[in-house]
Amino acid sequence: MSDAPELPALPVTFRPGRTRAVLLIAGAAIFVVITAVALLLEKLGPGERLSFVFTGALLFGVLVLLARPKVVADEAGVTVVNITSRRRLAWAEILQVNLRPGDPWVFLNLSDGTSLPALGIQPGIAKQHAIRDARALRALVEAHSLGGRDGQHDEHHG
Repeated sequence: MSDAPELPALPVTFRPGRTRAVLLIAGAAIFVVITAVALLLEKLGPGERLSFVFTGALLFGVLVLLARPKVVADEAGVTVVNITSRRRLAWAEILQVNLRPGDPWVFLNLSDGTSLPALGIQPGIAKQHAIRDARALRALVEAHSLGGRDGQHDEHHG
């Protein structure tokens, strides 16, 4: 099968690199500009300057949270880190990796009947990279599912 992606070496981390870089650079720039404005405005008192710096730090913190998502795969399973949550999954818990056209990120269909968004793989500004990452994660799930389940898990297809 020529479209089958090569299995990446474990552990492997998937994250939206360009989006992360944009968010972190923008956050640092916003913090620097707001702090500079606070220091340059002569009419501001110390409390007002501090509130400017605090606002800049708060905005930077929000952008750091938005840059946090990643998906880490290792021999034991997958850790999905989203904006404010982290969830550890065994390979056997992941039934399917989905990235359909128009999806904002990958969704993992789980054995408990739920779907978990994995924001660490998102098309955003690097669509082809996200598609490669989704295929690699799908291949890892399939490889570990066959090994861990002996191929006896057909009742959850679909």
